[in-house]
Amino acid sequence: MKLVKIIFWALVIVVILLTAVLFLAGGNRAAAATNISSTTPSYYAWNDADGWLNFYGSQTVTVYGTRVTGYATSSIGDLSLDCSTTRNGNICGVSNYGICNGTSATHNTDGSCSGADASGNLSGYAWNDTVGWVSFCGGNNTSQCPGVVKYGVTVDANGNFNGYAWNDDVGWVSFNCANTSSCGTANYLVSTSWRSTSTVGYLTSYIIDAGAPATLNSIVWQGSCGLAGTNLGFQIAASNSTSGPWNYLGPSGTNADWYGAPCSQSQTGGISASCPAPGTPICVNPTFFNNFRYFRYQVMLQSNLLQDSTPKVNNIILNFSK
Repeated sequence: MKLVKIIFWALVIVVILLTAVLFLAGGNRAAAATNISSTTPSYYAWNDADGWLNFYGSQTVTVYGTRVTGYATSSIGDLSLDCSTTRNGNICGVSNYGICNGTSATHNTDGSCSGADASGNLSGYAWNDTVGWVSFCGGNNTSQCPGVVKYGVTVDANGNFNGYAWNDDVGWVSFNCANTSSCGTANYLVSTSWRSTSTVGYLTSYIIDAGAPATLNSIVWQGSCGLAGTNLGFQIAASNSTSGPWNYLGPSGTNADWYGAPCSQSQTGGISASCPAPGTPICVNPTFFNNFRYFRYQVMLQSNLLQDSTPKVNNIILNFSK
């Protein structure tokens, strides 16, 4: 058996990817450009008393896996969705409020939301200087709503807002004409490019020369998984020419899946539903990678749903036999 240790610039790329993931996650930072649709009428909500609320015009409203930031504009002034990203800056020290992404989340004075789950079920309170608090209640968890009539605001798998928020002075704020079956006469909704899903990045190695025809048996990676909910996997390509072809294969013998199961679970390779422990050998199917001199691999790095953590790869070790 021969161990070939490949230490290269993957760490630099992963750090760049991780930085991008963290930037998208909406941590304790200034608001980014909006991810609300710019297509009319996919950025309007409606209130019978005050008319249209424009969620795109201020270029500040942004939906994240943890919270919603920025402010919408209307005829009665801003609807501020987060105390840390108002038109006047961070006012959380004076009034702590915000919209969190998760029914059991708590808004903190630093602008973060503890207990957010990226479910698309929005909860908490927004603020307007004219009418006061606007309650988003608890998304689908309407048991949290005050009063007899239950309500909530959600973001579905297509990025469309649904449901109602409530204000004691002006009543319902509708986020989608489908709420009232009025789309034929008054077509509107608020739509975002955010989705309740993880972010995936890929790394591809340079050509690895085994020196002679060899069989690849397993992979060991060194680094860290990050927070719960992340994943990492490998696909392998083998050739007897430096020009390829490079067909990357997973456990099924196709590019549809990724090696991640430890050798203790499968000697011929399998997938893993979560990030495999660093330092643990991951077996591959040797029949796919037998009697080849040149090898390449791809690494799939998947963030958690909140998109605030991803695996970090330091080293890759390939185990060959000749």
